Amino acid sequence: MSQFKNYLAITVGVIIVALGICFFLIPANLATGGITGLSMIIHDLIPTMSIGQILLVLNVILFAVGFITIGKEFGAKTIYASFLLTGTIYIFDTFFKIKTPLVDDLLVNLIVGILIQGVGLGIVFNQEASTGGTDIIAKILNKYFHLEIGKSLLIADFAVVTLAAYSFGIDLAIYAFLGIVMNGLIIDMAIEGFNQKLNVSIISKESDIIQRFIVEKLERGATIYTAKGAYTMRDKEIVTSVMDKKEFISLKGYVKSVDPNAFLMVSNVREVLGEGFYR
Repeated sequence: MSQFKNYLAITVGVIIVALGICFFLIPANLATGGITGLSMIIHDLIPTMSIGQILLVLNVILFAVGFITIGKEFGAKTIYASFLLTGTIYIFDTFFKIKTPLVDDLLVNLIVGILIQGVGLGIVFNQEASTGGTDIIAKILNKYFHLEIGKSLLIADFAVVTLAAYSFGIDLAIYAFLGIVMNGLIIDMAIEGFNQKLNVSIISKESDIIQRFIVEKLERGATIYTAKGAYTMRDKEIVTSVMDKKEFISLKGYVKSVDPNAFLMVSNVREVLGEGFYR
């Protein structure tokens, strides 16, 4: 069931990515890096081949090169996501193709397209998968030239944007470069939003029953610290736990019912690794 949910999430993410690309970026000729941007450039040079067909050929070539030079590091999820994106773009490009942008403003097309694509990629990356493409090129650069993955990916995308300047003009290439930067920021924000948890600290005279509620009802771990209040100079117990927002709402209601005078401190946690969370 867990695997089914993972692949369902990847499928939803890929469809969202394809929507952003096919209805906002491609009609506006915004080749914002990646293998899709390269496919747009090749399509401009060879109009008889659809973007979906070019994507399929490039994906096959890149995966062959990736397996030969890197090994089996990309796994089934990445292969699934990569070819699903290729197929989805091919379907949209064949049956739902729009020749002109939905809106005239290039900046609006860029922002909306990148926003939609970034959210979709965030969903895919959150399932420990990727859509292949320039990720493979980045891995090759990382292995043989010892460049960081982020820099390698930027080099690969920048090369595509540079080629876009020759096909679509310098103005569109500048917009595309802006799109690369925006895409990275939106992906990071999307992943952070999916993984964000809350760190809760509670000071209460009912700390025993509160920690039991956390462990038994919420099924979360908790840590108890002994501290001394600076005003009263009395020993107190601080119960701390990490949980999601829905669990915190239940905890907050329970704490209020057993000790209305309890002191709660809540802070956002960008990512949690370990038992009960991501490994």
